[in-house]
Amino acid sequence: MSERNRVTPQMSSLEILDFLRRTPGVFLTNNERDVSQSDFRCRIMPQTTLKVAPYRDSTGFFGFEIIGGATVHLDLMNKQINPFEKLRLVRKAMPNTLIQAVCRGRNLFGYRPYPDNVINLTVELFSKYVDIWRLYDFLNHVPNLVTTAEAVKRTGKLLMPNICFSTGYGHTDDYYVGKAEEIVSILGEDIILGIKNHSALGSPARIAGLVRAIRKRFPDLLIAYHGHNTDGNDLGRMFAAAQEGVKIVEVSDHGFGGIYSQAPALSFIQNLHDDGIPTPGIKIQPLLDTSDTLRRERRYYEKFTSPFRGFDPTVKRHKLPGGALSLALEQAEKAGLLERAHEVFSELIEVRKELGNFWLVTPGSQILWSTALSNVLHGRYEKPSDDLKRLLLGRYGPFPFYDPREWIFEKVLESGRSDGKKWHEILAEEAGVLELPDDDLKSRRLQLERHLKRSVTDEELCMYVQFPIDSIEFFRFADRFGQAWLLPPDVWFREGGFPDGTRIAFPDEKGRTHHIDMVSTRHSGDSVHTSLLVDYHFQTYTTKVPKKKGA
Repeated sequence: MSERNRVTPQMSSLEILDFLRRTPGVFLTNNERDVSQSDFRCRIMPQTTLKVAPYRDSTGFFGFEIIGGATVHLDLMNKQINPFEKLRLVRKAMPNTLIQAVCRGRNLFGYRPYPDNVINLTVELFSKYVDIWRLYDFLNHVPNLVTTAEAVKRTGKLLMPNICFSTGYGHTDDYYVGKAEEIVSILGEDIILGIKNHSALGSPARIAGLVRAIRKRFPDLLIAYHGHNTDGNDLGRMFAAAQEGVKIVEVSDHGFGGIYSQAPALSFIQNLHDDGIPTPGIKIQPLLDTSDTLRRERRYYEKFTSPFRGFDPTVKRHKLPGGALSLALEQAEKAGLLERAHEVFSELIEVRKELGNFWLVTPGSQILWSTALSNVLHGRYEKPSDDLKRLLLGRYGPFPFYDPREWIFEKVLESGRSDGKKWHEILAEEAGVLELPDDDLKSRRLQLERHLKRSVTDEELCMYVQFPIDSIEFFRFADRFGQAWLLPPDVWFREGGFPDGTRIAFPDEKGRTHHIDMVSTRHSGDSVHTSLLVDYHFQTYTTKVPKKKGA
């Protein structure tokens, strides 16, 4: 199939938008980032991604989402890979495919609002590799998208502002069309408007009606659909959206995602083709080759899958999205509440209604889930988090439909106060979105250099100002061990160590083979001394391993 049937990173954003408008059919974006986050707790390693990168690049996807959401933080926290290094690797391995990032608007890749200069620095640096910026705000507060959107526009990259979708009180077509009008009035029509159905909600008919309403108001606006298959019904929603004129739909690889993440590409393609809807640029054989390879890789990540297997139709009640659902279950397990998870979900339903029926996406999903968990453990709103207090103070923006009841404001805002102020006084004096002063980046750079005892790059500074503690620990780890991401997942996730004399062979990103030969492992107090040959160079590492209680 001719390359003219697909977009490429060499095209400008305006050329890509024009190509989409005049090319019949539906384009597909592969969302490995969401598959990793929703189905495998953000643990998909670069070796797996790179193993199938040539197949994916040949498939002819419109885009490939590999960065953003929780993955930036967790790649650092789990010592997996520097997010910028991941982007460089994917860009080199997939030169013909647009790279997509998902970004939480003013919250960037974190959990709180960031100053303008941090936003501008982040967008500028990531846009060296990212072609499509998919933005959203968990309260659908459009002003929270503007600074990031303007920064994206300055880089010349594609802008995809999203409307977060849910159901229940207030979630009408009129409301969502109004949000589309607000976005277009501020950002113009040279965008792709995304519908973010983060929790797999609504029937195919409901999604079709929503798309129809938006397209009636904006007949020439390009629309993308991002959904989850938590309830097993997203193929129907995707197909209904496509029939109503959605131009881009996000998918997963069959045999790899498809549960809490996106529905599989091949099934969607078959449905489209049976209805006479083309998928420009898509080639089937490399799509099959990708899944054949990933099915064999999946076994390395099994321990990171949800303890609750299979589809969850009850998502229509609790409304937790895929990524939040898998991480929430992990949190419940660590708290010893996995057997009482049904209590937490029931409490979550009540908390969501009490706190305004907004969208359970980050950071809103974490705020609501942690509140429900705390309520089950300690009593209703007895130990409110600082994030919940910030939500009630309007730090993230106004509640979209209705405010919580007064007793919740009283209990939460007066909790832990030593000044004796009442909740209505606190609201009158402290409520609202704060104007954040620019961060002193020169001072922050010096701080990081003192921690690391070396000069630092702009990329390292960018990560540090968003995730200071985990960034420092990651950079120290990388300074000590180098490109540890080169280890294949069966080695990376190995538990129990390796016997002396074991040889580990693995290729790097250029295909060159490297060897690690285990010489000896010696325990001394709470330390382990590991001696090995790395490409025939002798090295010994000492690692502190505190003994577990009762061991």
